[in-house]
Amino acid sequence: MTRIVEGRLKARFLLLSLGVLALDQWTKWLIETRIPAHSSIEVVPGLFHISHVRNTGVAFGLFASSGDGMAALALVALVALALGCVTWFFWQTPADQKLLLVALALVLGGAVGNLLDRVTTGAVTDFLGVYLGSYRWPDFNVADSAISVGIGLIVLDLLRSGARAGAEART
Repeated sequence: MTRIVEGRLKARFLLLSLGVLALDQWTKWLIETRIPAHSSIEVVPGLFHISHVRNTGVAFGLFASSGDGMAALALVALVALALGCVTWFFWQTPADQKLLLVALALVLGGAVGNLLDRVTTGAVTDFLGVYLGSYRWPDFNVADSAISVGIGLIVLDLLRSGARAGAEART
């Protein structure tokens, strides 16, 4: 398969990234324009709410900065570097590895969505809240979900590849 044909086949997976990015930005806009900051709407009592919080940290509020401009800049640079690595890995992945390409496309779309927020507003809008009793998962968004599902699919692909390699070694 020529590199041009393979590139065209892989470019189709980037439509998934664009879909994630569009859905992420649209849902964040809905939240920002319809729910006041720091408030929430209980959807399923004791389990799920929709809220409006601003996250200056990374995924799920980890390492939230305290307004330090250098820390925020370092975080943007780190995310951009990770995004560059995922993009490179995407283009190095053979076109026939569809599960891995879907996984990487999900991660790319989510990472771009959150990076766009961070660069334009200095924080990411999170709005999905899951909790059970006193346990509460940090609020998240569509981009975080896509990244998490993408990473899960990468792990699944690695496990499947390891199982195939083990089976081939036994034969």
